[in-house]
Amino acid sequence: MVQELDIKKLDGKSLDIAEADKEKLKAVFPQCFVEGKLDIDKLLSLCGEYIDNDFEKYKFEWKGKSECLRIAGKRSTGTLRPCPEESVDFENTNNLYIEGDNLEVLKLLQTAYYRKVKMIYIDPPYNTGNDFVYEDDFKDPLAKYKEITSQTTKSNPETMGRYHTNWLNMMYPRLRLAANLLRDDGVIFISIDDNEVTNLRRLCDEVFGEENFVAQIVWQKKYAATNDSKGFSTTHDYIVVYQKSESFNRNLLPRTEEQNKPYKNDDGDGKGLWRSDNLLVKSFSESGVYPIVNPNTGESFMPPKGSCWRASQETMKLWLRENRIYFGKDGKGAPQLKRYLNEVQQGRVPITWWPFEEVGHNDAANKEVQALFGGKAPFDTPKPTTLIEQMIRIGSAKNDIILDFFSGSATTAHAVMQLNAEDGGKRQFIMVQLPEVTDEKSEAFKAGYKNICEIGKERIRRAGAKIKEQNADVDVGFKVLKLDTSNLVKWDDTPLASTDTADLFNRMDGMIESIKKGRSELDVVYEVMLKLGIPATYQVFENNLNGRKVYSIGDDGLILICLDGSNGGITPEDITAMCELAPAKIVAAEEAFKDDVALSNAFYISKDSGVEIMLL
Repeated sequence: MVQELDIKKLDGKSLDIAEADKEKLKAVFPQCFVEGKLDIDKLLSLCGEYIDNDFEKYKFEWKGKSECLRIAGKRSTGTLRPCPEESVDFENTNNLYIEGDNLEVLKLLQTAYYRKVKMIYIDPPYNTGNDFVYEDDFKDPLAKYKEITSQTTKSNPETMGRYHTNWLNMMYPRLRLAANLLRDDGVIFISIDDNEVTNLRRLCDEVFGEENFVAQIVWQKKYAATNDSKGFSTTHDYIVVYQKSESFNRNLLPRTEEQNKPYKNDDGDGKGLWRSDNLLVKSFSESGVYPIVNPNTGESFMPPKGSCWRASQETMKLWLRENRIYFGKDGKGAPQLKRYLNEVQQGRVPITWWPFEEVGHNDAANKEVQALFGGKAPFDTPKPTTLIEQMIRIGSAKNDIILDFFSGSATTAHAVMQLNAEDGGKRQFIMVQLPEVTDEKSEAFKAGYKNICEIGKERIRRAGAKIKEQNADVDVGFKVLKLDTSNLVKWDDTPLASTDTADLFNRMDGMIESIKKGRSELDVVYEVMLKLGIPATYQVFENNLNGRKVYSIGDDGLILICLDGSNGGITPEDITAMCELAPAKIVAAEEAFKDDVALSNAFYISKDSGVEIMLL
């Protein structure tokens, strides 16, 4: 019946990235496709690249790289289930906290957040031999995720033999998916240490393009050496920065008090504070050689031999009339130029050396978390909020989306809220974290935190409450979403455990309804939003139309979702009432209709109204 009416069904899968990219390529180079397959040789020749069978080219290769590409392209069948009871201001907030394997979550975010994220910051495992290494399963990633969340932290010791390879296999597909989410003017900051900084640079060169490298920042993470170090005591980490394209424009950082300190003179003429500056320049020009006459004494000053004044004689006369030339406190000294504070660049260009005095260090970060939690820090390696704030200032504007998919203790969320409080911004954060089980010997476990996500959420709650006291207008809420298998029933094609026909009938009975038992209507609503590309921050309104429960998505009722099959099922009158609200799409559970006649009527009513209908 559905096929006869040409009604689309939600397939429950994430965006097919490879197919979407292929369609874009086909639109530009249709001649390179034969029977739907890409002729790579023809594409290269059209781009002026010709096959010369030269295999001695520079390549960055490792075992498992090709499988990484397949993993990144494999569509996810999972979903993100809302968890209002663990959220803060669930109905109104524009912030997200997502629990789950970031590989699957990044896939699920593709449709709704494709090219919408302005800045990404990640602090991935540094691969020190003790860090957790994400083990991806190509066959059943969701089953692997369930297994991981019930286990303790794993390590990647150097004795494994594939020390760097395992780390690269973990990072590569995640970076490829992350790149899709960045806007064309977006930027990514990645914290790393000496263990993998070289491989990270090569990896990012491949994912983002060598030409899009921006900087490799050195952050002074410690203020003192570790005296028991076997070799050198490491007091720094790196922050590798790549832009999505040349469209990225970094922001200037605020001027420091030290920079403004020289501007301490004020003539009381309304021009503001100024400092004196040398009028001579090193580059010689004949037009800059002339006498400057002190109007106070009549004394004439010439530039030293081989030097010249920084401006032409006409400009100098103008500066003298405007009282921009300074002859010392007594009015009898050599001429100098007045530099006004309000005329200098109101900001400073970021540099690649970030000392702890400016952005904080590890010890300050630990004390910051300790102060929030009122005792010992439940997280071992947090970053200072001041460090993340500096990146956000450089890489984003006041209304942008900030993503962190290795969120740890949620320092990035804390920094976003704090900066919004300081400058009145409306930045939104998306935090993604695997709920790694805490070690039973750790301070976190002793404090009652069973996994890292519990620590992150509690930090946001506490930091948000503190920030709210200072600025009531800041959004310190967050919606908690949790990765799980789809809410939609699909045919289970695994072999039956026995030949008993009852098992087969039970499996068939499970296909009668399209929604899994034990899943709430809100679960389904959010999956529909996710798969249709609607951001999870959109508000969901529960309406009553003709006595039937209908969910409306967004302030303008962009999508209407009806799962209510009570009282005989969805009627033509119900569909008419929905169409009168002029939504772009109506999504309904197929079993919510009384029969095929009701479904057929619904299809033609919506079609006549210019509203698309889709079934679950």
